[in-house]
Amino acid sequence: MENRPKRKSWREKLHEERDLPKVVEVPQSMIGKWGLQPGDTLLIPSPLDIDEMMKKVPEGKVVTIDEIRQALAKKYGATICCPITTGIFALMVARAAAEAAKNGEKDITPYWRTLKSKGAINEKYPGGAEVQRKLLEAEGHKIIRRGYKYVVVDYDKKLVEL
Repeated sequence: MENRPKRKSWREKLHEERDLPKVVEVPQSMIGKWGLQPGDTLLIPSPLDIDEMMKKVPEGKVVTIDEIRQALAKKYGATICCPITTGIFALMVARAAAEAAKNGEKDITPYWRTLKSKGAINEKYPGGAEVQRKLLEAEGHKIIRRGYKYVVVDYDKKLVEL
């Protein structure tokens, strides 16, 4: 049996040095998407940027990943915040928070308050849509099923300003 390196915890991954955040010129492949033009800039956030934004959402409120991206782009003076890395790092934050909760920690990032576009629950978060639904309902939110997705009713009236 070979000696494999110990797998890093989600919390260790969250705090890894990545030379991020950074603002770069929008790649040619993104020109034309989301109204982007040559010379526009793209923020590649750090996982801790995402964690910081998700921690700002108090009980009873929600935020969408789109609002997080807009707030971060504004913070760093970029035209847009990368949707791919933001989504990946939001998942990393959620897994790190679930890992901390499993270890008995109480002060964790309330990842369940971060929704996908249009108020949809993120089924990729720890425990899937069912766990996020229960956590949100426990905070007073009404959740309905719309097609294949669960959505928070009137989520737009409960958005926190970042």
